[in-house]
Amino acid sequence: MSRVRVHNFSVSLDGFATGEGQSLDEPFGHAGERLHEWFFATRTFHAMQGKAGGGAGVDSAVTGTWDSGIGAEIMGRNKFGPQRGPWEDHAWTGWWGPNPPFHTPVFVLTHHPRPSVEMEGGTTFHFVDATPEEALRQAREAAGGLDVRIGGGPSTVRQFLAAGLVDHMHIAVVPIILGRGERLWDGLEGLEKNFQIESVTTPSGVTHMTFTRR
Repeated sequence: MSRVRVHNFSVSLDGFATGEGQSLDEPFGHAGERLHEWFFATRTFHAMQGKAGGGAGVDSAVTGTWDSGIGAEIMGRNKFGPQRGPWEDHAWTGWWGPNPPFHTPVFVLTHHPRPSVEMEGGTTFHFVDATPEEALRQAREAAGGLDVRIGGGPSTVRQFLAAGLVDHMHIAVVPIILGRGERLWDGLEGLEKNFQIESVTTPSGVTHMTFTRR
């Protein structure tokens, strides 16, 4: 069976995976870009933008596996956009422009389903009101035997971890203190017992932790 994976998921030293006060101009709230500055410097990120350059060190090597063997993604609604409640703007198609970096079917979890949106490059957003188990069933069917990535945000990753559905996870612990926002680990006491955990710290100060289900 295909695996369920989490990649390049940044968390602050105090456990926050996003800041407080998400808006159209600030997708990560008061955290701004602080959680992801290390990633923006990598060759992996530059390649995702269709650009040359970027660092080719350990940070890039670790993050470069994010799309290998992925056939579908599941994300929470707040990763897709800042709207809450019933959709008021169907013209909104995500933060990523006309050609999002996913290039697979993407299942957006929401209590307010809407028609699917087909984008350039093979990305189609499907909006589903479903449990983690049902969303994963749909994503696996669409993935054609390839793996399914859980893209975030923190509440979505936390739901899939709590349901015991994640097989492999890469967490980048960034040396900043956010103080407020949304934590990843709340309610997941003892989670480490289910995984083999390895870590490596890079010159950027980021500690890359990989969790592989036992």
